[in-house]
Amino acid sequence: MNSFFFFGEAVGYQVSELSINAFDYNCHVDLIKLLRQEGELIKLRRARQKMSELFPLTEEIWLDWLKDEIKIASDGSDREKVYELFERAVKDYICPEIWLEYAQYSIGGIGQEGGIEKVRSIFERALTAVGLHVTKGAAMWEAYREFENAVLKTAQVSTGSPQACQQALALQLERVHALFRRQLGVPLLDMEATYAEYEEWSDDPIPEAVTQSYKKALQQMEKCKPYEEALLVAETPKLAEYQAYIDFELKAGDPARIQLIFERALAENCLVPDLWARYNQYLDRQLKMKDLVLSAHDRAVRNCPWTVGLWNRYLLAMERHGVDHQIVSDNFEKALNAGFIQATDYVEIWQAYLDYLRRRVDFKQDSSKELEELRAAFARALEYLKQEVEERFSESGDPSCTIMQNWARVEARLCNNMQKARELWDSIMTKGNAKYANMWLEYYNLERAHGDTQHCRKALHRAVQWTSDYPEHVCEVLLTLERIEGTLEDWDSAVQKTENRLARVNEQRVKAAEKEAALAQQEEKKSEQRKRARAEKRAFKKMRKAKAGDKREADDDDDDAWGGEEEEQPSKRPRAGSSLPLAGEEESMTVELGLFGRSAPTEDPPSKQKERAAAVKKEMPKVVHDSNKDSVTVFVSNLPYSLAEPDVKLRPLFEACGEVTEIRPIFNNRGDFRGYCYVEFKEEKAALQALSLDRKTVDGRPMFVSPCVDKNKNPDFKVFRYSTALEKHKLFISGLPFSCTKEELEEICKVHGSVKDLRLVTNRAGKPKGLAYVEYENEAQASQAVLKMDGMTIKENVIKVAISNPPQRKLPDRPEAGRAAGALVPRQVYGARGKGRTQLSLLPRALQRPANPGPKTENGTLQTLPGPSSTPTEAPKMSNADFAKMLLKK
Repeated sequence: MNSFFFFGEAVGYQVSELSINAFDYNCHVDLIKLLRQEGELIKLRRARQKMSELFPLTEEIWLDWLKDEIKIASDGSDREKVYELFERAVKDYICPEIWLEYAQYSIGGIGQEGGIEKVRSIFERALTAVGLHVTKGAAMWEAYREFENAVLKTAQVSTGSPQACQQALALQLERVHALFRRQLGVPLLDMEATYAEYEEWSDDPIPEAVTQSYKKALQQMEKCKPYEEALLVAETPKLAEYQAYIDFELKAGDPARIQLIFERALAENCLVPDLWARYNQYLDRQLKMKDLVLSAHDRAVRNCPWTVGLWNRYLLAMERHGVDHQIVSDNFEKALNAGFIQATDYVEIWQAYLDYLRRRVDFKQDSSKELEELRAAFARALEYLKQEVEERFSESGDPSCTIMQNWARVEARLCNNMQKARELWDSIMTKGNAKYANMWLEYYNLERAHGDTQHCRKALHRAVQWTSDYPEHVCEVLLTLERIEGTLEDWDSAVQKTENRLARVNEQRVKAAEKEAALAQQEEKKSEQRKRARAEKRAFKKMRKAKAGDKREADDDDDDAWGGEEEEQPSKRPRAGSSLPLAGEEESMTVELGLFGRSAPTEDPPSKQKERAAAVKKEMPKVVHDSNKDSVTVFVSNLPYSLAEPDVKLRPLFEACGEVTEIRPIFNNRGDFRGYCYVEFKEEKAALQALSLDRKTVDGRPMFVSPCVDKNKNPDFKVFRYSTALEKHKLFISGLPFSCTKEELEEICKVHGSVKDLRLVTNRAGKPKGLAYVEYENEAQASQAVLKMDGMTIKENVIKVAISNPPQRKLPDRPEAGRAAGALVPRQVYGARGKGRTQLSLLPRALQRPANPGPKTENGTLQTLPGPSSTPTEAPKMSNADFAKMLLKK
């Protein structure tokens, strides 16, 4: 009773999870396992059916399903259902085991009418699909030959007229001969055994043509052998080995073998979108067979539904092969429900579908059903991005209104409907794009090509009023228009409007420069105050230590009978003329004092021992790093300052990587360890292996290990071991409690898939920051984990989980990169000490200009403007920095 209750509860949980997310692959698998264990056949069949509609099933799931159905198949109608199930199974993946099972099952129906021919048909299809499989194809050939040999034995004992029996026997013998000859022409493992078997079976000598074909296949087999051996010893999923094998077959150029190796690779790497994309591209460009191409595209999007690129290619393939419009639309709806992980993916799939609909329209007609459907789709796309996508991602994914821009262009250029195009551009400008010059110039170019001069002039006047990133550029375009086409009144109006606008812009820039200059002065004053405060603090600490030293010295004088003859102790920071006694001098002084009857000195307290050790380190000669040894040296940093003997502490760690020649810790002028050192190895291989010790904890702090690079020669060199690009198989988790350990988080994460790596982010002191990166085996597991874990509560903390997409790391500024833009944007000038840590730019964002403007801006492409070939030169305009200099000089 308890086990039944547990089973029902487990099944109910899986069903409820699937009702929330039907694309949860693992839930489908777990539900099928539970139902199969309990023998719930009807529910099991329904669960398998639902999963097969969403995903291609693996070989294991198909074989279990087929075996279960074969057990209960009794009459002819049941056999037909099993045949239909086999037909579905062989379409998902090319699996030799399923084809072999299919052929052997068909032999059971040999007694029915046309049974032998049906078996032969299935075997021939199986040979076409997997007969070239180097390691498993031989089993299919042998099974086919065994079947034909069985038919041959039946023909030998058949009754009937002698002539008919002789003809049937000769025909069957030829079938077996043909199978041997065909197999010997295919490069397969253990071909020698097949050749020997043919020699033994055949009464006649093997024909020379067959022998030559066999030798040629044997040579081909030798070429394939290294790749097959690499696959045998490689660990799953063997992607790199399969990629190399695919490259080899592509060079050979045999389409059947290329298709087979792709299918073999996809059977073990079905969740790798790039592999599907490469396969589909080959089929689209080379084979171009409708059924084969569409089947591969369909399987690709069923395996990787979260990859928008695969859906785009699928839509194009369906259009290319003339698939019915309703089927294309249905697949597009499936794409919208696939659960993309970025807002921009939805923009991309909508754009692909709208392109398809646009190509269906005959624009020679004023109105058509296809045109109305296109307009309705444009409107639905805008609504979908606003409602569905923005609600999920907090952004529409289309800040530049690309879809609306394309709609406006279609209306203007193809439908000659400028009124609708103008309405759309007005809507684009109200969505925060009115401040960008390139958006206005796109509108102006559209009016220029399909509108009239009046609306061109109106658009430019509005652009002059609203543009904030490049107002000078827009003003220049307006003046160029009026210079060529305008009247005197138009020219005067344009000059007045542009002068007023530029005067306001310069006034705003002057005010911004004044504020910036004032802030620079304030920051400079604060910096000087902080500098004085630090100096006073250091002087105060020095005075306190000196007083403490005098007090200890006075205490020693009170307790020492010979104290009057003691020399004054040197200060903590001795001058150039003084020096500490060396170890040998201290020993001789002790012996001499002992001759006068003085008691032997007791062991120095730890504080004096530390001072003496620091003094010895201070007297050690400084060793300059030899840059010629960078290849065998690593730089170790972020070590604890309290590390007493870095050499002794670090040597066992690094000797595990190879022979260590020298460890050079760095000390300051007072002999204190500065937290970093150089570790020099005897071999370069050991230095490379030592980089794996990066982030290893030493006395509670993560130790940083990086290559030793001369920053003077390589100023741009920056060591950052983690990717800064989008990683769809890795999660970023924030909001973790600081007490959460790596083991606890891994237990939570591995419920949703196989965790390859997990990293808790810490500060330089090794303290957790509440952040973590979790790497899964594939994108599917990562997507499932996001859906399940986002918003989860861990130790009263609500965590946030997203696909890892860190911001790009900032690169150092290069003067060369900015020279081209020097005429437009002045270089910022701060104080002699550079920009302060808290110094902010109070220039309004509406007036800020990027440091390196190019032909492409954030919101689109800046079009080439019509105008004369040469323009009059103008006096250079003053920048914010110029105004700041003027104010600082006053």
